[in-house]
Amino acid sequence: MMRQYELVERVQRYKPDVNEALLNKAYVYAMQKHGHQRRASGDPYFSHPLEVAAILTDMHMDEATIAVALLHDTIEDTTATRQEIDALFGPDLGHLVEGLTKLKKIDLVSKKVEQAENLRKLLLAIAQDVRVLLVKLADRMHNMRTLDHMAPEKRLRIAEETMDIYAPLAGRMGMQGVREELEELAFRHINPEAFQTLTNKLAEVFEKNKTTLSDIEASLSRLLEKANVKASVKSRQKKAWSVFRKMETKALSFDQMSDIFGFRVLVDTVDDCYRVLGAVHTTWSMVPGRFKDYISTPKQNDYRSIHTTIVGPSNQRVELQIRTQEMNKIAEYGVAAHAIYKDGGNRNGASGGHGVSKDTNAYAWLRRTIESLAEGDSPEDFLENTKLELFQDQVFCFTPKGKLIALPRGATPIDFAYAVHTEVGDTCVGVKVNGHVMPLVTELKNGDEVEIIRSKAQVPPAAWESVVVTGKARAAIRRATKNAIRKQYSGLGIRILERAFERSGKQFTRDQLKPVLHRLGHKDIDDVLAAVGRGELPSHDVLKAVFPDFKDERVSLNPPRQREEGWFNLRNAAGMLFQVPGKSTRKAPSNGALPIRGVQGDLPVRFAPEGAVPGDRIVGILEPGQGITIYPIQSPSLTAFDDHPERWIDVRWDIDEATAERFPARIAVTTINAPGSLAEIAGVVAANDANIHNLSMISTAPDFTEMMFDLEVWDLKHLSRLLSQLKDASSVSDARRVNG
Repeated sequence: MMRQYELVERVQRYKPDVNEALLNKAYVYAMQKHGHQRRASGDPYFSHPLEVAAILTDMHMDEATIAVALLHDTIEDTTATRQEIDALFGPDLGHLVEGLTKLKKIDLVSKKVEQAENLRKLLLAIAQDVRVLLVKLADRMHNMRTLDHMAPEKRLRIAEETMDIYAPLAGRMGMQGVREELEELAFRHINPEAFQTLTNKLAEVFEKNKTTLSDIEASLSRLLEKANVKASVKSRQKKAWSVFRKMETKALSFDQMSDIFGFRVLVDTVDDCYRVLGAVHTTWSMVPGRFKDYISTPKQNDYRSIHTTIVGPSNQRVELQIRTQEMNKIAEYGVAAHAIYKDGGNRNGASGGHGVSKDTNAYAWLRRTIESLAEGDSPEDFLENTKLELFQDQVFCFTPKGKLIALPRGATPIDFAYAVHTEVGDTCVGVKVNGHVMPLVTELKNGDEVEIIRSKAQVPPAAWESVVVTGKARAAIRRATKNAIRKQYSGLGIRILERAFERSGKQFTRDQLKPVLHRLGHKDIDDVLAAVGRGELPSHDVLKAVFPDFKDERVSLNPPRQREEGWFNLRNAAGMLFQVPGKSTRKAPSNGALPIRGVQGDLPVRFAPEGAVPGDRIVGILEPGQGITIYPIQSPSLTAFDDHPERWIDVRWDIDEATAERFPARIAVTTINAPGSLAEIAGVVAANDANIHNLSMISTAPDFTEMMFDLEVWDLKHLSRLLSQLKDASSVSDARRVNG
């Protein structure tokens, strides 16, 4: 186990003015707090935070980050408290340590929710200070290195979490070295057989090609020396997981892999990068389609390099990466390689005295992503959308003004729209790709210019959620869909309450709900309105909450007995009727009924299985969680709701002539059992501008067949005309409407 002075010396090698007092205090405090705790391996627990600190010294992190590494498990696993950490090391370090502390399990309901909520907490802490990320990745790396000591099921869960979240997160932050090690360690536990097989294969191939690799290195070095470019050339070999992933995605065998080996050329300046490229391309042929310039167009994680493939010495394909030493450092360590923090001259040095000096593209992306994902998603949605955002492979597209938008491979114009701005995505109705109108499901390619066509009247369809590939788009679509549904139910709730209050001689206003929200069990007014609209909160409960002394003498809640005594009747030609003791029967005024336009209106409406069409006398039944179901007044199905008068809603047709919409109706047709009968019926339906939505056979006999048709017609006159013409058909014995 590394001693106290050894840790200080490691930091002094790259930071001579290290705050030794801070490191010594953190070392002693953490060692005392962890005391005699042991890891699953049997080693002293303190060896873990010490190894995490050592990993961070390899990244040349400042002493404040090293101190956080030493302290990162103290609040979670010892008697240490945030207040104690603040008092000893300052609130800055206390905040970082708390950001690395998992939520207490007592607050959680399932393993998936636990994982999601801990990830949300961690990402929010990372968004405030990138050092949280660096310590967490080092922590995960050491845990993965010692994973063999855990129980098998726990090993698999931790390895899968590492592969799904932490390795891609390291990649997104440009930390390719960390990402590759995490992937290899996770792969070894997720699929040990494949890992071992590929590791052995790669070792064999390396031994077989060792001489060839040396020859290519020498040839490239001689070429660059002749071109007067100072450069170092080194071969590199793909890792087992990288090979396995490519074999899986490209459906290749190991023997078909042509890019197991590659070469990295490191130079001093950007100008040297392009000189190397010129020398290589003028000496050997380039493989078309295999050139990428990430220097002129860096990746979103700040990665910069030139990639090319040539047919090199001995006519072999050779993959080259050309970059400067600085680019290589950033490619390996990502955000850790940037001078994000600088000494702020804190006198006591307790917090390390650090402040943010600049933002990297990768860290800026992470903050934006976290902000968009943290807007109220459920834990499961948050976890899923975070994984989507961590895709590695990218395409680069442009807005008409030339702004670069990086997206995952497979992204659509809908993803592009949401990447520009959530409002652009919500109002997207079409797209032009490279000047041509294209479907919104088009897969975008590198270099595409994408112009989004918008409409303020647009609401993103729920079906878009299955089309998009980015977490931001999926989360935004889900929120917009929920908000649209909530708005529908809120609108219905307002209308129900207005009519309930009006029938009781009261006037409804939204402000009346503010003082009684706690009594109704909801946080805001819209929640109450939506609950009423969904049928989860009866309108008379709201009435009683607003007017505690109010007594509803109109309707008792024992309809069967009252119906026998003639107290009230639920239906007549116009909808709902109420008969109050001592008063005459009265009809709800038609102008007080809810207007029904169809399923495309602004209320959550659906129709009973037998349908209802304009011209029918109708009634609405409030279905909990589903809105209003419209029945024709003569439907026998309505008897099932006689015992629930609070669910009956007075409704009326309000057809918009400008918006053509057919309505459902069910008919039964008895026809002669002969060839061509169904064709004749279908012909009559089509000739009358109706539509067959569904067809089923009710019964068949040697001479006759009875069929049930679910039709879509314009109104009652249209349906009556269609039934009359069906009866006149030569093959039809009878045609009638079915109600219930």
